[in-house]
Amino acid sequence: MTESAATTKLNKFEQFKAEKDGLAVKPELERFAQMGWEAMDATDRDHRLKWLGVFFRPVTPGQFMLRLRTPSGITDSQKLRTLGEILQPYGEDGSADITTRQNFQLRGIRLEDVPEIFRLLQAVDITSIQSGMDNVRNITASPVAGLEADELLDTRELVQKVQDMITNGGEGNPEFSNLPRKFNIAIEGSRDNSVHAEINDIALVPAYRDGVLGFNVLVGGFFSATRCAAAIGLDAWVEPNDQVVEICRAILEVFRDKGSRSNRQRSRLMWLIDEMGLEQFRRAVAEKLAWDLLSAAPEDEISWEKRDHIGVYPQKQAGLNYVGLLVPVGRLMASDLLELARIAEVYGNGEVRLTVEQNVIIPNVPDSRLTAFLREPLLEKFSTNPTPLVRSLVSCTGAQFCNFALVETKQRALAIARELEAELDFPRPVRMHWTGCPNSCGQPQVAEIGLLGTKARGADGKPTEGVDIYMGGKVGKDAQLGDRVMKSVPCDTLKSVLHDLLVKDFGATPKA
Repeated sequence: MTESAATTKLNKFEQFKAEKDGLAVKPELERFAQMGWEAMDATDRDHRLKWLGVFFRPVTPGQFMLRLRTPSGITDSQKLRTLGEILQPYGEDGSADITTRQNFQLRGIRLEDVPEIFRLLQAVDITSIQSGMDNVRNITASPVAGLEADELLDTRELVQKVQDMITNGGEGNPEFSNLPRKFNIAIEGSRDNSVHAEINDIALVPAYRDGVLGFNVLVGGFFSATRCAAAIGLDAWVEPNDQVVEICRAILEVFRDKGSRSNRQRSRLMWLIDEMGLEQFRRAVAEKLAWDLLSAAPEDEISWEKRDHIGVYPQKQAGLNYVGLLVPVGRLMASDLLELARIAEVYGNGEVRLTVEQNVIIPNVPDSRLTAFLREPLLEKFSTNPTPLVRSLVSCTGAQFCNFALVETKQRALAIARELEAELDFPRPVRMHWTGCPNSCGQPQVAEIGLLGTKARGADGKPTEGVDIYMGGKVGKDAQLGDRVMKSVPCDTLKSVLHDLLVKDFGATPKA
């Protein structure tokens, strides 16, 4: 922390972090489990537990959420089976959500079970450390890294190295457990920007410099209640080796030491870049490196339209295929996890991938097993050929489980999409994203139609659930954030509003 930052009045979050680091609750977990959530110190329960990935949810008291780390979205059948077995005792209260950062959140967890759950997770090499609050979130990458013939760089090892640097191999790392705010990193090795580079604090995108393939570095992308900003170029290029780890470390250290700790609404990385100026920020980063930081390549290699990876695709490994399954709004029950584990073993090699669109990929399916795979009953629920609105539907948790959400999202999103599909024919899929509050976990600003929960007034003049509508978001090549085009649309009338937008702007036609 700089001297000026140290002498500035700290916000309330910085005050409790200064009193006790979030990782300090790790050895206290057994005691918390024995005393119960109601007897805990409120700051430990409501905030510091998030450093371990354990989230108190006021809307479901006694039922916690557990956020895991799944670098590059890569998991396997053993891990999925463990997650399913963890959730089984909780019945309908227990579920798993695939997030827009390629990881899992488990719901319905009881605090008294957390120590044993952590032992089960450790046995299959899953960690939840530093997955909440002012830490680096799950690191995203192409969900088909190492599988597709046309990829430029296989980023899996680099992503794992960056995570290990940040979390000390899953043990917890005090070097990076006290950032001014949360932080997102993405490393893209393909041409289609599968990671949504523009919305990350650090994004590495493939680029040739003097004939050598490496990464251009983007910085500062984020969403918040007060500002949404697309990442900008740092004017930096790094080689696809340990330079990736080192520049991520350097940027994090500058952010940690110089970022604002007074106004929490102005504490994301882009605010620091604005304050310092891009050139001075770049110099501060370069000074921390043991090598000369090269200027950016003139162009990056993001040249494809965004893919959703749903369906059957040949891998670069001869005779093998990856199969993308739609998981409607990312929601899985214990039985779904167990079935996904089974089919990944029966038809593939047990590996499973998660996408930022909240879907699942089963790789390494031989040609000879493909027909049988596509006949599996689970694929009636998780389709390889879904309908056009549900196919591209993304949703945050919503008011069912999240106390920040102003509206219910997941079930409403599905219901409205299916009703619209019953009324309209579509020339192509339309990407619709729902989020329950301005924190924008559902990323409405990157959608063709984004819906952000808010309060509205109904026809009777009384307060009701509503949404602000965003349009114009583009992903893939020439990505851009959308703009708000309508405010406070009551959810009761939303379907008719969306019907008209889909007909007018997306070429949908009424069914005969």
